[in-house]
Amino acid sequence: MGLAVREASTTGLIRPQMRFPRIVRINRTSPQEFAMADLAFVLVTIAGFALVALAAKGVTKL
Repeated sequence: MGLAVREASTTGLIRPQMRFPRIVRINRTSPQEFAMADLAFVLVTIAGFALVALAAKGVTKL
């Protein structure tokens, strides 16, 4: 069986040099957006507990 063999590389590198990407994405999330997300989470959590409390109160009346 004849196996094909590649010729030796003349540069001595296994893979080409990696370059930095030209476009770098920057996360532009402001602290105000985080504060609003935190406030929304707190309000939704309180509303959820209120619904559970109402359901528990309704079950005890049965």
